Amino acid sequence: MKPALGIDTILFDLDGTLIDTNDLIINSFLHTLNRYYPNKYTRDDVLPFMGPTLRETFEPMNPEAVEEMIATYRAFNHANHDLLVKEFTGVFETVRTLKEGGYKIGIVTTKMHDVVLKGLKLSKLDQFFDVIVALDHVSKPKPDPEPILLALEQLGSKPETAIMVGDNYHDILGGKNAGTKTAGVAWSLKGREFLEKFEPDFMLESMADILDIVGAGKQ
Repeated sequence: MKPALGIDTILFDLDGTLIDTNDLIINSFLHTLNRYYPNKYTRDDVLPFMGPTLRETFEPMNPEAVEEMIATYRAFNHANHDLLVKEFTGVFETVRTLKEGGYKIGIVTTKMHDVVLKGLKLSKLDQFFDVIVALDHVSKPKPDPEPILLALEQLGSKPETAIMVGDNYHDILGGKNAGTKTAGVAWSLKGREFLEKFEPDFMLESMADILDIVGAGKQ
């Protein structure tokens, strides 16, 4: 098989890209913020908080209570995970096709590893990924190149033969900083136009679009 663009490695963000955790994340933020700032934040207010680490979001608000706020968020998030997480159409089939086609695939996320495993298991995607780089595996999260470069190292891949796929600017800029190709997903809750500002190399209308980009199934 000769992939288009010479790409042999696909790295995926998790939340909002492979699995629909939007409702879970929004409700986790609203639950936490309502405890500390009753009736101050709405659903629209918390959308900008999706993507950065919890520390990056909570520390500017309340440096003294940041650890407590993170713990509150994670407790709610864990308790409601399986109830609120949903699948994106076509993701399972696309990832399976990539795996069966011999592509190297990995997860690069700002989520903690234990919750990553929970989401992958729920969506039955855990069988496909050999490499997961989570927040607790690195000192600097995306958009720093560290997590992407770590995933590539573990996969035995080079940036020039890889593509980073995600739903937020951290994914696009992280890929650019690491030297990979980049792809945004049009189903991002942030909106297609927001992602296009960061000039990804590709924009996926559906997850299956990645197959054409890398030449999966073509001889």
